[in-house]
Amino acid sequence: MTSTSDGDRSSASGSDGAGPGAVLFDIDGSLVDSNFLHVHAWALACTAAGHPVDSWRIHRAIGMGSSLLLADLLGDDVDRIGEEVKDGHSERYAEMADQLRAFDGARELVRAVSDRGAVTVLATSAVPEELERLRAVLDLDEVIDAITAAEDVESAKPEPELVQVALDKAGVGADRAVFVGDSVWDVQAAVRADVPCVGLLTGGTSAAELTDAGAVAVYDDVSHLLRELDDSPLAATWGGKAPSADRTDDRAAGAVGG
Repeated sequence: MTSTSDGDRSSASGSDGAGPGAVLFDIDGSLVDSNFLHVHAWALACTAAGHPVDSWRIHRAIGMGSSLLLADLLGDDVDRIGEEVKDGHSERYAEMADQLRAFDGARELVRAVSDRGAVTVLATSAVPEELERLRAVLDLDEVIDAITAAEDVESAKPEPELVQVALDKAGVGADRAVFVGDSVWDVQAAVRADVPCVGLLTGGTSAAELTDAGAVAVYDDVSHLLRELDDSPLAATWGGKAPSADRTDDRAAGAVGG
């Protein structure tokens, strides 16, 4: 599915009768178990370029656009070796592509959201070759209405442009969308776009950090979110309860780790 059909979605009007809302899904660390492969690839690339970086620092930057990540990790050396490190990461990450896998419940969650009538959008900072691999791993093209990625924006997360482009592709306003992501950068981008964000622990960021960044609810993983789907903030996109960009879903946050 490459575009949204108003006819196909007409039965899923939101509570205001304005038509279906949209769920915007981050991919890396949210739907696909890839964050720590990225960490390892960046670590190897930095070391090969003569600028070793501790893995914990790399992990803290995962989810940023690559230009911001490189500036954060390399500091004053970014102009000198930034392209070398970026290319080295791409090469090493490609070599590990066979280790990519969708999280348990990822496909089922996206299909469940689509079945309920919400517009489904993949919103990722991945570059084209990485996006191609992620789409192959997910194998969900038939239920994805739109995709927005690094090539569609000038400013990557935590800037809101990626989320705003995803809204445009979905054909909905911020008040009729929910973002699902795993990093502080996902949450910050969504908040800056006035879109409620649901956080996941699968990227390695704590519930406290996601909540402090503005997440309205935090779940262990996509399987946890799927089990609670019709009581989650996502339900607002097909006419369920309304999400709020300025509150935390205490029930969901309290269930983390359960």
